[in-house]
Parts: sequence; C-alpha cells; structure tokens
Amino acid sequence: MRILTLSSSSLSDKSFRIGLGVVVIFAAAEILSVAYYYVSRIHVSQAPLRPGVVAMRTPSVSLAIVPPSANEAPPPAAPAAPSVIDRLLEEATALRARGDTANALARLQEASERDPKNAKVLEETAKIYESIQNFDRSNETWRKIQEIGPSAGASFELAATRLKLGVPTPAAVESGLPGPSRLDLGTSRTDANGTLEGSNLGITEVTATETPDADAETNLTLRIGVKKRPNAAIDHTKVKIQVYFYDTVDDKDVKLTDAEVTYEWLTPNHDWASSDPEMLAVTYTRPKSNLLSPEAALSAAAAAVNPGKKSPASKPGSAKAGESGRRKYLGYIVRVYYHNQLQAVRADPTRLLKLYPPSPTASP
Repeated sequence: MRILTLSSSSLSDKSFRIGLGVVVIFAAAEILSVAYYYVSRIHVSQAPLRPGVVAMRTPSVSLAIVPPSANEAPPPAAPAAPSVIDRLLEEATALRARGDTANALARLQEASERDPKNAKVLEETAKIYESIQNFDRSNETWRKIQEIGPSAGASFELAATRLKLGVPTPAAVESGLPGPSRLDLGTSRTDANGTLEGSNLGITEVTATETPDADAETNLTLRIGVKKRPNAAIDHTKVKIQVYFYDTVDDKDVKLTDAEVTYEWLTPNHDWASSDPEMLAVTYTRPKSNLLSPEAALSAAAAAVNPGKKSPASKPGSAKAGESGRRKYLGYIVRVYYHNQLQAVRADPTRLLKLYPPSPTASP
C-alpha cells in the first residue's frame, strides 16, 4: 500500500509540473500574441504619418524641376509702361482741356526737349498756341511738323492745311461777354481743298509781291485765290472779300493804313461757276511824296470787294486831328464772307488777328 501511495504521489507531481509548464507556455504565447497585436497596431497607426511628411516636402521640389505642360497657356504679359513723352503728352492734353495752357505748354516743352521731332507733341503745342491766339508761335510749330515730312502722318496733313488756309472760322461771341470773339481753332476741321467744315469758300493762297517803284516807298501786291467747296453752288453776288492793310506808326503803334489801295480781278468772270480758284489782286501803294496826313480815316484802309461789280480804287480819307507819326507797311488781313457768314481768314503777320479778330458775320 505504501508503494502505491508513493507511486501515485510521484505521478501527481509530474503531471502537475507538466500542466504548469503547458499553462506557462500558453500564457507566454498569449502574452507574445497580445504584445505583437499592440505593436502591430502602433506601426499601422504611425505608417500614414511618414508619407504625409514626405508629401509636404516634395511639392516644392517637383515644382522646381517639372516644366509646365505644353498645353498650359502662358501667363498674360504685363502691359508696357507708357514712355515719359507719352505721359507728358497725356498730362498736357488734360491740362489744356481744363484751360491750364501755361502748365500744358510746360509739359510739352519738356517732352519736346526729349524728342524734338515728335509730331504729336508739336501738334498739341501748335493747337495750344492757336487757342490763346498766339498765331506766330503756332505757325512756327506747324512749320516744324512740315519739316519732318510725310512720316509725321496725320499731323503733317493737318499742318499743311493750317498753313495753307490760315485761321479757321471764329466762334460766335457768347451773349453778354465783353471783348472780341475767340477763334475756336482746336475743333475746326478742313478738307483737302482748304475749306472749313460747313463753309462754301476757302482761301487757297495769298502771295505778297513787292515791286520796285522809284515814286513809292512801298508798292506791294497781294495775289489772293478763293475757291469753292466741290459741288457747291455759289451766288457770286453774295460773296464779299475784305482786305485790310496795316501800318506801324513810329515803329510801335499798329494802325489801319492810310496808303492807296486798289484791287483788280485777275480771273475774268469770278463767279465760281468752275472748280478753279478765282484770283484777286490787291495793291498797296505808299508814295514817297505822300503829303496826306497819316491820320486818314480808317474806313479808307480796307477794300471791301463785291464780286460782279466794278471796283474803283479806294482813296485816303480826311485827316484826323491829334494823330501823327511816320508809317511803314506791316501786313494784311484777308476775310472771305458768303451770305454775310465768315468763310475763311488769312493774315500776315498772324498776330494781327489777335489785335483785330474777325467778326463771324459781315454787315449786310
């Protein structure tokens, strides 16, 4: 019995150890599996973070080295900045529109110093001089454009028209405003024949020729061409051409002349039936032995021509008391009226138009 007892105890201890070892092994396996599970989850949860870091770094590199697609449109080019001359011209135009001609001329002068051959700058300068009735300077500027030649484009054509026609029709005097009417040259337009827009007649030429004369201090003839607008029907009895001569008195004062003035038609009919200009000759004669007072009536200084009628020579008028001085020929103003409406004006020197601006209408 004792043997059985000892044998049974030994077997029981051995079985216990085996069972305990199996439990330990299973426990270790369970612990390992649990540890593996959690370690795996940690790796899985961290794995997306790494590509995210790389993704944040790679775009700058890829943008730097990958060329744009051929199908992609290039970005629009930035507009070119205006040149200094263009900027000055724009400022001058805006200043002239506001009536600030002094600063406008200053801007144009600066632009002209940078580019003396810029036709647009010269054109704007000439228009400003015309707007303030400084016709000597405006004509000088128009001639500069002519010297540039046809490469000046529209400015060259405008200069040729201005110098050919003279001063366009003046604007009417506003009611209630004192003083002479202002010539609205900036908006007047002319065609290729030198006729003002809305006018039927234009001056094509005024040529002054001085003839040597032993008996005269001055013997000068104006050859004046007057042409109708194409397809216009002209009633020659409604045409009036006025020619005014002016003298300087003691080389300072400007007055209507007291010299002898005669006129003669060079074209036989002067009725404007054809498209050719009708030519008028007006002669200024100051005799050396002129004993008449230089203070003749102003009305004798101008020749008012009514085409179709015989024109006698004008005679100096009677003297006016209180006027004296030595006279010399200065220049002329030619005015053309039709139906008593001013059609065209020409003057030399042009400053006479500032002293004696023409009326937009003639007396009937």
